[in-house]
Amino acid sequence: MSYAQELEELITKNVIPDIDESLDMIFEEIADNKEATEDAKEDIEELREFKADLQDILTDIESGDIEEDECKEIIDDIKEAQKHGEEEEDFGFSEEN
Repeated sequence: MSYAQELEELITKNVIPDIDESLDMIFEEIADNKEATEDAKEDIEELREFKADLQDILTDIESGDIEEDECKEIIDDIKEAQKHGEEEEDFGFSEEN
């Protein structure tokens, strides 16, 4: 499997579904609290921008406009971020007891 294929699979099967899940969690918190905190708004914007960047990478892979070494670097970056991003986000909401 080429790095481009590996990157495409990583993005489509792991990263984008994780982003969508995170967005769903934020929207559920907003619905529960009847308002969006500034942190939640910022998180939504960042996740949407990141997802758009990933869509651009997928377009580059499909059109052959990305080099294998660049794909390898992106794969390494994603895997590193996944290792460090395991802690759960609270999206700026505080828990009430």
